Amino acid sequence: MVQKYQSPVRVYKYPFELVMAAYEKRFPTCPEIPVFLGSEILHESKSEDGAIHVIERSCKLNVDAPRLLKKIAGVEYVFFIQKNTVNWRERTLRIEAHNETFANRVVVRETCSYSVHPENEEWTCFEQSASLDIKSFFGFESTVEKIAMKQYTSNIKRGKEVIEHYLKELISQGITFIPRWSPPAAKEERAPAAGRAPGATPPDPGAAGSSREPAASPCPPPEPASPDADKLDADYIERYLGQLTPLQESCLIRLRQWLQETHKGKIPKDEHILRFLRARDFNIDKAREMLCQSLAWRKQYQVDFILQSWRPPALLQEYYTGGWHYQDKDGRPLYILRLGQMDTKGLVKALGEESLLRHVLSINEEGQKRCEENTNIFGRPITSWTCLVDLEGLNMRHLWRPGVKALLRIIEVVEDNYPETLGRLLIVRAPRVFPVLWTLVSPFINENTRQKFLIYSGNNYQGSGGLVDYVDKDVIPDFLGGDCMCTVSEGGLVPKSLYQTEDEPENSDHIRLWTETIYHSASVLKGAPHEILVEILEGESVITWDFDILKGDVVFSLFHSKRAPEPSHKEATSPSPSGAGDNVQLIDKSWVLGVDYSRVESPLVCREGESIQGSHVTRWPGFYILQWRMHGPLPCSSSSLPRVDDVLASLQGSSHKCKLIYYYEVLASKDFRGSMSSLESCNSGFSQLSGVTTSSSQSQSSSHLSR
Repeated sequence: MVQKYQSPVRVYKYPFELVMAAYEKRFPTCPEIPVFLGSEILHESKSEDGAIHVIERSCKLNVDAPRLLKKIAGVEYVFFIQKNTVNWRERTLRIEAHNETFANRVVVRETCSYSVHPENEEWTCFEQSASLDIKSFFGFESTVEKIAMKQYTSNIKRGKEVIEHYLKELISQGITFIPRWSPPAAKEERAPAAGRAPGATPPDPGAAGSSREPAASPCPPPEPASPDADKLDADYIERYLGQLTPLQESCLIRLRQWLQETHKGKIPKDEHILRFLRARDFNIDKAREMLCQSLAWRKQYQVDFILQSWRPPALLQEYYTGGWHYQDKDGRPLYILRLGQMDTKGLVKALGEESLLRHVLSINEEGQKRCEENTNIFGRPITSWTCLVDLEGLNMRHLWRPGVKALLRIIEVVEDNYPETLGRLLIVRAPRVFPVLWTLVSPFINENTRQKFLIYSGNNYQGSGGLVDYVDKDVIPDFLGGDCMCTVSEGGLVPKSLYQTEDEPENSDHIRLWTETIYHSASVLKGAPHEILVEILEGESVITWDFDILKGDVVFSLFHSKRAPEPSHKEATSPSPSGAGDNVQLIDKSWVLGVDYSRVESPLVCREGESIQGSHVTRWPGFYILQWRMHGPLPCSSSSLPRVDDVLASLQGSSHKCKLIYYYEVLASKDFRGSMSSLESCNSGFSQLSGVTTSSSQSQSSSHLSR
């Protein structure tokens, strides 16, 4: 595999002619570069007007390699051919180098250039690129590649230091200005100007006199190169992106250059590109694949405009317990999430995953914006934020499978499209149930991200070693014992009256990020139950369900059949535009209970407003049918009177339509035992109301409801 390197633009704040005088001091040998043992000129030529000067040298290098490898290779030193072409008219130097030793086994190419800074003609820019292709090397190809890359990168920044060393040496000798080159016809005979390098070819002794003021940096330093510029300079990288190794700089520049050449559309910001490289350990191919998929996703769903287009619904603003709150000690924006106080179940059922995901994306977009602002405010690179999660109030209700499933889907989207944006996650007041939630969620979080988690149980976050180590004391929110008032919502219960169904969609003009949802809605008509088919290929599977009755009373049952039923949709008899398109019937009217199908779950009467969760361990393969049918008064004998509830239900059922939202899933029994699914079959609990449990030992099932 060919290894490539591309440097950023390095800027010397000195004129080109003075930098060239410093560069020539490196030859024929340079004590400042220990591996460079010496050189000799093989060929030298000049143009008639002296504007072009070409020198070809043979350079001797001492490679820091194991003695055994040198002995096997049969060489002590390696030789390179270097060709330097100076164009005094254009004020450029082009350096081309290639290896002479082992040229048939290893191919090393290097190209460097010095040129005038495009915005300040008194400064000089330097760029460098190289490639390494090891075809064969006595079976040590991998070792040689590692040695070569290590030695090459260790000397890259050293090269700039050497030039600056010789520039200071020239200045200490009083040489601060060298005139530019001019055509011979314009030259005048005159004595060498004071401050000119002795022995240096004067490019233009008459264009500027020696009276010119010496200037190491004649103009006020401009800002580092704009992030929108075609090329990045090293000062910009250090100022806005942080300290990077030479190879990391190279990966950033090469990926950025590839995007400029191939990507149609807006090029992402450099800090955004860098996050994807970090997420893939600077493997440029993997980072490019991940970034391209993310760019396509952003374009498809118009994520670039989410901060302008997304306005959180009033319900979300009231019940979502998260918000931005100043910054931590490192200058990272601080986001506070009071997860323990959040009605996750209510938010999912009232808003759907689409709104929650879009809100989380807007938080991430806002976080990136705040990082840029803090970078400018604090004068150092800030590319990530800190999240403070308060788990006070977290309990079994949060281990509700549909909610956790929605959380995992959101985590997946964020991990794929916002890598390396989380600098630190501080989790405080973690209760005993937290390890269960962490076990479920952590496998879906990137290893690099997991290492940024700090978890405190009880009051361990107080005092030394706690929050004060990461957040200034005057920023710690009041509900965690600090003095700072926090405006983050305290949450609370989402009223069930606000729960949403599929025939009551959100009013939104944006493209849906998720075409499918965890919850589905259904209508149950008089004489037309709603039924769901679940195929089980092998026994000992677990069917789990979770549903809410939004309107009317229904009876829930579970059946088993050895043959697949044919689905049929019940058309609405009502002129209402909502219709009954979400009503599906599977059990044919010709089927006989006990012959064509059998009941495996006792009927459960579910009243309006109730939440029901349950599970069933299957005994046989085949087809299982979840059925919801409208509940009506049971026929009563002459010796008994109808129940009050049944009379009320018959009066409420005059609309001949019930509504519910439901979720179901099939798990292998080995995954079910001890997992969060087994925890779901308890009181949904968040309503803090009493519940009733019904169970069947024959079907090994359990269902629970909360009123």
